[in-house]
Order: sequence, then structure tokens, then C-alpha cells
Amino acid sequence: MLNLEDIRHILELVREHDLSEFELERDGLKIRVKKDARGAAVAQPIATAPAPASAAAAPVPSTSPAAPAGVPAVDDSLDLAVVTSPIVGTFYLSAEPGAPPFVEVGGRVRKGEVLCIIEAMKLMNEIESEYEGEVVKAYVENGQPVQYGERLFAIRAG
Repeated sequence: MLNLEDIRHILELVREHDLSEFELERDGLKIRVKKDARGAAVAQPIATAPAPASAAAAPVPSTSPAAPAGVPAVDDSLDLAVVTSPIVGTFYLSAEPGAPPFVEVGGRVRKGEVLCIIEAMKLMNEIESEYEGEVVKAYVENGQPVQYGERLFAIRAG
């Protein structure tokens, strides 16, 4: 059964990873943490039938629950497309050290244009834009590790 310390830990993880929604079902208890319009996390315990022991926690983006990581999701609260990492690896803004970045905040991108590279297991994976528009935010700095599903860029379509 979940105790108060477990719930605090869940709320801390939601804040740390900037998740908009998180849901966990264990031992007949289901808890959903979802950010409200102001961005504050709100926990909602929901009683359910006992779940199998293999039930696992899964972050679920509230903007597009069916969209897999790596596929941009539209952030309705900001009217932005968010590009997420399809893999775990190291994030690079340019093809090599000293080279100009693929994109910069404030710059325009076209659909299919390379946004960045993520190195995973010595392979360089180009991440392409699914949208045309202006890059309004870069969530990760050059050379930083990224996780599967982590936000990379926000693009204002248009």
C-alpha cells in the first residue's frame, strides 16, 4: 500500500521531471497526479479493484496520451509543439564541436529539418522536426544526457 512518504516521492519526481500527469496503480489503489492550469501538482487517490503485482508506473503526457516519445505533442496551454527524445543518450546541438548549432531559440525550422543529434551506443541519431515554425525553447543544454521521452524543444507552429 502507498504511504505518505511514497506520495511525497511521486510528487517530487513529477516536479523534477516536469511531468504534466502521472498515474500509478498498486494493491487496489490508484493515484493520479496531474498539474492544474497554474502548473501546481494535484494528487487524486482513486480506489480500484486489486491490480496484478506486475502493474507499473507510467508517465502519461496530458496533452497527447497516445503519442509515443520522440513524436512532437501539442502543448495546448502554450499552443506549442514539444519535441521529445525517442532514446536515451547524449544531446548535441551541432554535428561536431565548434560547428554551428542545427537550430537556435528564435530561429525558424522546417518539417524534416534536423534539430539535434542524440548519441546512443556510439551511434549518432539525428532528431528531425515534425513541425514548421519558430523554436521558442530548448529544454536541454549541449552535451547533457537525456532520457527517453524527455523534452528537447518547444516549437510554435506557423
